Amino acid sequence: MFETTTVHRKPLKEEVFEVLHGRIIAGQYSAGEWLRQEEISSQLGVSMTPVREALDLLVSAGLAERVPYRGVRILEPSNKEILNSYGLRLLLETAGVFGAARNISGTQVAELRALLRESRSLVKLDDMSRQRVLSRQLHGDIVAASGNAQLHRIYTTVLNIFPDWMLYEYIFRHPELLSESMKSEHREHSAIVDAVASHDSALAAERTIEHILNRGKELQTYLGIPRDLVQATENQILPLLTSRTMPRNLFQEESV
Repeated sequence: MFETTTVHRKPLKEEVFEVLHGRIIAGQYSAGEWLRQEEISSQLGVSMTPVREALDLLVSAGLAERVPYRGVRILEPSNKEILNSYGLRLLLETAGVFGAARNISGTQVAELRALLRESRSLVKLDDMSRQRVLSRQLHGDIVAASGNAQLHRIYTTVLNIFPDWMLYEYIFRHPELLSESMKSEHREHSAIVDAVASHDSALAAERTIEHILNRGKELQTYLGIPRDLVQATENQILPLLTSRTMPRNLFQEESV
């Protein structure tokens, strides 16, 4: 006789979400474009309910916004909104990783390393949607490992606002950047996890700041946000991250 087994399938709303998520990263939807439930339902051959639930997931993931009495549209953040979320990421994520290095458990370290192993194999354009999900999960899990539930809740809200999907979209449209971008992201993530796993709070914070500052460079290169605006945001936040946490050379501006 066969043993009783349980087959696990993703809820339909999550499958629809992943399809829409992939389309957004691939640039098949433009910023500000409305997502029509009826049209998506017809395209995917599913009922309206999972489409509506998938749109709610898009909103909660920071990819779309719900406008009262109008519907759901792809998020079109202003430069100011992007820079605000960038500055808050610098502040909150550094605090989170500092605490994680002190409090993380062996089980949590193993889970982070599992995410790194999976992400290392994602090297194709079709993998970018999954890569974004894993990246966000890695960052969120590190902050959660700090043991500060309130910090984690606030950070999750900020991470949902940060337009990493727009950075992935740019890479999708410029596939020549894909290989080096994915390798660099994996190296940076691995360096953060190694520092956290060794309970070196200062080093973990340093690696995190380096990683987020590189996202700042991408805001300039990929999204065309003026360099002086990005640096103004950094200059507001970096002095708050004291020399007890960071090596001083991280606060020095690049020569022009």
